[in-house]
Amino acid sequence: MESLDIKIRPARRADVTQAAQMLARAFADDPGFEYHLPHAATRLKRLERYFTTLLDKEALHLGGTEVALVDGRIVGSSIWKPPNRWRPPLAVQVAAFPGYVASFRGTSLRALNTENVMFKEHPRDEPHWYLYVIGTEPEYQGRGVGAALLRPRLERIDEQGLAAYLESSKLTNVPLYQHFGFEPTGVLALPEAAPRFTKMWRPANAERRSVPLPEQPTVQESPSNADR
Repeated sequence: MESLDIKIRPARRADVTQAAQMLARAFADDPGFEYHLPHAATRLKRLERYFTTLLDKEALHLGGTEVALVDGRIVGSSIWKPPNRWRPPLAVQVAAFPGYVASFRGTSLRALNTENVMFKEHPRDEPHWYLYVIGTEPEYQGRGVGAALLRPRLERIDEQGLAAYLESSKLTNVPLYQHFGFEPTGVLALPEAAPRFTKMWRPANAERRSVPLPEQPTVQESPSNADR
């Protein structure tokens, strides 16, 4: 398989529609969204609404959203939240609330419970960047798009002397994050029926141990605040 010419740049407001549609396809079979949007027939449409709301109301103004492009097409995206800004302020939550309720509808309470657990268990002892969302167009998964999004951002985080945190909604992605210096610290205390979310921490200024990169990583993670 030929290597891709992947270009990474900051996301723009004009990217919202294309990026939201791509992320919806990336997360259509994600365990977290299968749990919160159990009806497969409507999941894609609701995911598009969710990611449109997330990008438009919450993510873009934080300055941590990037897109990966191949031949001018958005094939991946990551959303990072800066230190001490991982929980949206009340005004942002109010502005985003109608879009999230329209996305989750009858499962909104289940999603809200998951969000509350994520907020409760989020690390607070040390400033850190929070990998909120990372997703790749299904046909490009396993071709280095996720790694291309992660590597330069983590280099900048290291230059700042800061830590990083994420929750992995897919156990198969844990080795990928370990390759980039994250280590599991536990799982979220969710109901038995919920999928397993692995909490992972990447210490600031730590010596990185060498972990082989998985051959075919599937990069897509449920965001903490997806669970509304």
